Amino acid sequence: MDISTLIGLFLGIVAVGVGMVLKGVSITALINPAALLIIILGTIAAVAIAFPTSILKKVPSYFKILFTTQKLTEPKALILMFTDWAEQTRREGILSLEMQLNEVEDPFLQTGLQLAIDGQTPEFIREVMLEKIDAMEERHEVGASVFTQAGTYAPTLGVLGAVIGLIAALGDMSDMNALGTAISAAFVATLLGIFTGYVLWHPFANKLREKSKREVLQMEIMVEGILSITTGDSAMMVREKLGSLLSTKEQAEMKQRDSDA
Repeated sequence: MDISTLIGLFLGIVAVGVGMVLKGVSITALINPAALLIIILGTIAAVAIAFPTSILKKVPSYFKILFTTQKLTEPKALILMFTDWAEQTRREGILSLEMQLNEVEDPFLQTGLQLAIDGQTPEFIREVMLEKIDAMEERHEVGASVFTQAGTYAPTLGVLGAVIGLIAALGDMSDMNALGTAISAAFVATLLGIFTGYVLWHPFANKLREKSKREVLQMEIMVEGILSITTGDSAMMVREKLGSLLSTKEQAEMKQRDSDA
């Protein structure tokens, strides 16, 4: 379970709920079936129009990604693994990595390692693996774009809901007390539209993109690691080359750990 997603949702709801109370607004004001219908169903309708069925079928899987912790290997662990493989390759040859091939669970890494063992050129290996990364990024971007579009439509639908509410409120101005209540209810749709757009849908899209970036970083380290092994780089060269893909902080942590060892 991705705790940060749950914490963000909880804090967002609390912020709006407590803020309403502090402003003297009753939470029960949010119980507005018309506003909920316009925002929720309207957003779903807009997204359904914007995307083909093949993509809409994947929306449940996108939610699963949002609320599930990524199972990625730490970059530092990958670098140490490739460092060991580089030493083994220089001593025993690249065919010696066939023993490790059966232990590799990541399909992407398994493919690259198999290509290296089969004697493919570094250029061919790079081309194949980068194409796989590009294809994955495109798939991930489609998922993020679904939520981005939902975040764009929801606030606008909120304005639409407010306009509909004002039309109904101003249709009968004989009772000023009832008019005030009706106008207040009209803006509930705007509140819900902005809340869902900027506290749910846009952050969801950004989270999917961030998770994609982390996965791409892992795959890039794998690509460079396999290419380094294929070209016969030393363990030190492999560590330096792959370490350049890490942040400055992570590089410093690796150097500190090496010095302690």
